[in-house]
Formats: sequence, C-alpha cells, structure tokens
Amino acid sequence: MPEDVLDPVIHATARLRVVATLAALAEGDELSFPKLQKVLDMTAGNLSTHLRKLEDAGYVRVTKTHVGRTPATYLALTPRGRQAFEEYTAALTSLLRGAAS
Repeated sequence: MPEDVLDPVIHATARLRVVATLAALAEGDELSFPKLQKVLDMTAGNLSTHLRKLEDAGYVRVTKTHVGRTPATYLALTPRGRQAFEEYTAALTSLLRGAAS
C-alpha cells in the first residue's frame, strides 16, 4: 500500500485529533473554539494553525459570530471533511490489517 494513501492533511497528530473530535459530533452540530481547545488541551495559537489547514482543505467550517457583544467561533466538519475522515480511517484500518498479516 503506498504511503500517500493516508491523507497528509489529516495525518498530522494534532489535525487528526481535531478531525476525530469533530467527527464525533452529530452531523450539523458545532463545537465552540474554547471547548475544542479545552478538550484537546491545545494552545489557541496551535489550534488556530491546524484549523486553518483543515479549513483551507475544505474539511472544517469555521463560523465567526457574536454572542451578545462577545466574539464567538464555532467549528464543524464539512461533508467533505467527514468523507475525508471516513476514507482516512478506512485506509488506516486496511494498512493495519495488512501489517498484521
């Protein structure tokens, strides 16, 4: 199996954690930036950097809004991101099964 079967955008450890966390949400649900930051125990800057790469790939939707006068950012996987994660996990499972043979 070629190395490039695993999506390099998702394969980075931090981005894999982000995508896996967002994939656990029901389709259409969102998670606030501070909540995701707390769940993943990442700095705001590090999380922002990885979210930008995922957003640029079309995998994550970032919605910036206000709650009252306070800025708020919400995150969700796009359908493309959900599909990419499903393909990533299938490829990883296949790779691991092949390695166990």
